[in-house]
Amino acid sequence: MLKSQTIEKLKELKLKVMADMLTEPEEGTLELSFEDRFSLMVERQWLARKNARIKRLLAQARLGIAGACLEDIYYTEERSLDKKLIQTLSTCTYIEKKLNVVISGKTGTGKSFTACALGNCAARNGFRVAYYRVPELLLEIQEAKESRGYIGFMERLKNIKLLILDDVGLKSYSLEESRDILEITEARYNQASTILSAQFPHSKWYDLFADPTLADAVMDRIIHNAYIMPLDSKRSMREVTAEKVKISLEE
Repeated sequence: MLKSQTIEKLKELKLKVMADMLTEPEEGTLELSFEDRFSLMVERQWLARKNARIKRLLAQARLGIAGACLEDIYYTEERSLDKKLIQTLSTCTYIEKKLNVVISGKTGTGKSFTACALGNCAARNGFRVAYYRVPELLLEIQEAKESRGYIGFMERLKNIKLLILDDVGLKSYSLEESRDILEITEARYNQASTILSAQFPHSKWYDLFADPTLADAVMDRIIHNAYIMPLDSKRSMREVTAEKVKISLEE
């Protein structure tokens, strides 16, 4: 088979990296054996596919803090942050076991950053991730109801491997909103993982719901299979981050 025909067939098979490497061989690769050269081409094609998938998953996740990553989390004496727990969560085993993570702490303790960093880690490990601020999620659910797309929207939420719900409890929830939140937690219980963050401990979340029975049902599906991560910091992490940026600009 002519080389040009092979290249065209590789392109038809969507193996562009292999086609490019065959079209313009890198210096020194022609000296390799057929097996070694072919292995290199396959490796490069696989890596390109993997990177493209990660890029797509990160884009679809729409993380509230796109650049957040676990490597950038600050572990200092003035922060109450369990490094061992972060290391455990970084393996993404909790997603495979369909467990939840509950993060709480006052403004500036790094709740959103930590949640988004875990989301970033999950996407890089091949899991579908979606980030929502709860107020915005409830609005989208209402819009889905009005457009008769509620069932489809809720089904998509159910199928997301890691759902991040930020800003839980910025306000109390109406009876309808409480039922929607119950539907989400019910659909995902023992099926997929959810990260939730709020400014106050989960023990106070019961007061957010219009009906105590709904509150019990929601909390029962969230807490009993969750890692609990209370955060505290003597200084706002936004202040710390801003200082580091200023110092880097001055260097």
